[in-house]
Amino acid sequence: MTRILNYCYSSLPADLKTCSLYLSVFPKDSRISRKRLTRRWIAEGFISEEHGQSMKERAETNFNLLIRRNILKPVDHSSDGKVKTCQVHDMILEYIMSKSSEENFITVVGGHWLMRTPSNKVRRLSIHSSDVKHAKETMDRMNLSHVRSVTVFGSLNQLPFMSLKLGIVQVLDLEGCKGFKKQHVKDIFKMLLLKYLNLRGTDINSIPSKIGKLRYLETLDIRDTNVQKLPDAIVQLERLTSILGGNTMAQVTLKLPAEATKKPLRTLHILSGIEITGEPTSVNDFHGYTALRKLGIHKLQIQEGTPGFKALLSSIQYLGGSSLKNLLINDECSGFIDALDSLTSPPRYFHSLQLYGMFIKVPRWIAHLTELKNLTLSVTVLRTDTLELLQKLPRMFCLIFSSWTSSKDLDLVDILEKNKSDSEGQILVKHGGFDCLKLLRLDAPLLPLLVFSERAMGNLERLDMKFNTLEGVFGMDNLASLREVHMTAGEKAGEITKSIVRELEARGR
Repeated sequence: MTRILNYCYSSLPADLKTCSLYLSVFPKDSRISRKRLTRRWIAEGFISEEHGQSMKERAETNFNLLIRRNILKPVDHSSDGKVKTCQVHDMILEYIMSKSSEENFITVVGGHWLMRTPSNKVRRLSIHSSDVKHAKETMDRMNLSHVRSVTVFGSLNQLPFMSLKLGIVQVLDLEGCKGFKKQHVKDIFKMLLLKYLNLRGTDINSIPSKIGKLRYLETLDIRDTNVQKLPDAIVQLERLTSILGGNTMAQVTLKLPAEATKKPLRTLHILSGIEITGEPTSVNDFHGYTALRKLGIHKLQIQEGTPGFKALLSSIQYLGGSSLKNLLINDECSGFIDALDSLTSPPRYFHSLQLYGMFIKVPRWIAHLTELKNLTLSVTVLRTDTLELLQKLPRMFCLIFSSWTSSKDLDLVDILEKNKSDSEGQILVKHGGFDCLKLLRLDAPLLPLLVFSERAMGNLERLDMKFNTLEGVFGMDNLASLREVHMTAGEKAGEITKSIVRELEARGR
């Protein structure tokens, strides 16, 4: 087997060898996020622009090549069909670990397989151990003064800040680590060459103004933390391409500083998890964010007719005609999504659009988004006429009707009952259209009778439904390509709903 693995490894192009060796950063049985991995490849300098592809596109290409060569195996897929998380087979990971150690590429402390202590300088350090004492004893025997990439799984107490030359570290990944103390934060913001900083899922509570000293920072990931505000100094980071914030489950959102209006982050490609409110200091004008490709507004509370409302509407129109490809808006009460229908120059290049809120009408220009692949709409617009509007979208792969986590079931049920009445008591999916649709997901407290006509959604492969009340599903036999049906009855589901589910499951066997 080693001979086969040697042959497979030696046949890889040089850049794929490097990307493969890098997998030894992650512990055995880890679910590795595609985006986390590709962002790290870029930050480490493994990826360069080639053949007209951006670094992001090139990294995605390398990831897909490793999937095809069975070095990575898919675990979960996103709604757009792309691999979301993956794993490395134990036998392959053991080989990669051995090769990585042999070439002094990555030094692993406390991993599943026993690795020799390197005699050379350590350049990339990954700490897997849960035994803090053993980890410290092992690292005391190493020369850590040349480490430029650090990854920790578990407790921050394992991280040997005192032994590191903080000024040369370029990649710091502490995702999921607990035990943040003031000194940890101080040390992190002394890493003046940092390109990639991942604090996702840690217990950090604030970002200090010293972040302004990290002039090389490209990615800041503070999702699933309690960080609710960025300091003014964030605008000093002229290489920053990604700010990932917010905590959906805890309903925590991220405020941008007022300074971000006066001095826009012109290099920013991704800005997610933010809130925009009616406060005078709230950032709502994004005209200067000319490189922005993805904007995620997780909390929008802004009064219609105000200058801020008009500035945001104008920003969406301006960016939607140029750089913006992905937009998410959770409109809590402002009527902003209704106002989107009034855009004089609607967006043209959206690949993904997610609109949440209590709106009852879909912007009509959605029907003309010829590049749109993923569409999520509030379940409040789940009606026959909405489906008619959407069925001609030529490239739509995934369609979801859902609600934001903070939405109240009682308010939703009232709207759904009215929708049901307006649609003659049922949701009818008519024949034709939806040529590329593979996934349909419906998540609502009440799902009215759902009827699929003959030749409806001819390429649909997966149907997901989550509900407290289901009134029935007719015509599933008409879905010619259907492979999977997933039904989830909520805790409040009554006996009638449960009996309908049992009947449908029996039919499917």
